[in-house]
Amino acid sequence: MKSKKIKIFTDGSCIGNPGPGGFATIIKYQNITKIFKAGYQMTTNNRMELIAIIKALENVTHAHNILIYTDSTYIKLGTTKWIKNWKKNGWKNSKHKTIKNLDLWQKINLLIQNNKITWNWIKSHNGNTNNEHCDKLAKIAAKNPKNIDTGYIMQNTT
Repeated sequence: MKSKKIKIFTDGSCIGNPGPGGFATIIKYQNITKIFKAGYQMTTNNRMELIAIIKALENVTHAHNILIYTDSTYIKLGTTKWIKNWKKNGWKNSKHKTIKNLDLWQKINLLIQNNKITWNWIKSHNGNTNNEHCDKLAKIAAKNPKNIDTGYIMQNTT
């Protein structure tokens, strides 16, 4: 049986950094599109980028071929290079300090285990329609924060 091919676009936004923030993710499979977004009262841009990935992967079931598009080098390098060493070193960075956003990276680590994921970096504000849409939705969510970022607590944000 042919595996599902799912495209995911994500973005995070923060006003102030730290400050109010938001994320958005667009999931596309065949002719189905799902969009998730939420705003948080006090967070960082990197946490919003990570939560966008988490929300997307939590809403993909039985997928084996996922294409993720992000404009965050933090996400791209974290998932394709750094995470292996972090795990090997007890979630410590090269300076032997616990990595930032440990709760979210550990959640991503669990979510990526059983899927074939291709991580694609795309330049932001460069005309990619889905990336532009995520950016706009994340900024809107950041301007209307309803959630509190107290570690990894994900609420239904459809």
